[in-house]
Amino acid sequence: MYSTVIFDIDGTILDTEFAVLSSLQKLVYEETDKKLSFEDLLFSFGITGEAALSQLGIKDPKEGCNKWNEYLKDYFHHIKVFDDMEETLAKLHEMNISIGIVTSKTKLEYEADFMPFGLSNFFDIVVCADDTEKHKPDPDPILKFIELSGSDASKTLYIGDTIYDFRCAQDSHIDFALASWGCKSKDGINATYILKNPKDLLEIVNAV
Repeated sequence: MYSTVIFDIDGTILDTEFAVLSSLQKLVYEETDKKLSFEDLLFSFGITGEAALSQLGIKDPKEGCNKWNEYLKDYFHHIKVFDDMEETLAKLHEMNISIGIVTSKTKLEYEADFMPFGLSNFFDIVVCADDTEKHKPDPDPILKFIELSGSDASKTLYIGDTIYDFRCAQDSHIDFALASWGCKSKDGINATYILKNPKDLLEIVNAV
């Protein structure tokens, strides 16, 4: 049985695709005069904002992130919690499963983008981009979580939607469950479990 379940945020707990990519499109066009499609920008999910902007040729990724976060506010009303996610989190909590977050968001982004949805109280520990020098797909964020929580890696499961999440879990030597409701490409992802719905987690936690 798993005693700890760790979640990614974007594409896993929250459906942020339209808001994140629309605001990123706006920033890239403003900074580089390039009109990029959502498909061109999907790689940005799962890595830090600064890493994504560096790959897009933004000259000052840090300042670019500040602008991106401002533009995101215009699309915030499009963000929603995935169906059945809140109910699943509540049930895991009732089952005394320790649940936490490992995200590529900074603490400020976590506070601005995630906390308004009222789910923060479910999570015992949150590891943000500020908490480690290296970020997903490097294992450091999950290893930091395990260090802070004292979790048993053999009884820990990470839920995410990207190849970066999978590699982070794999190199941390913990099991990985793919959130198929937010996943855009399964290429290279050899997940321990493929979840069709958040509620699938309840069966896995009970069965293992």
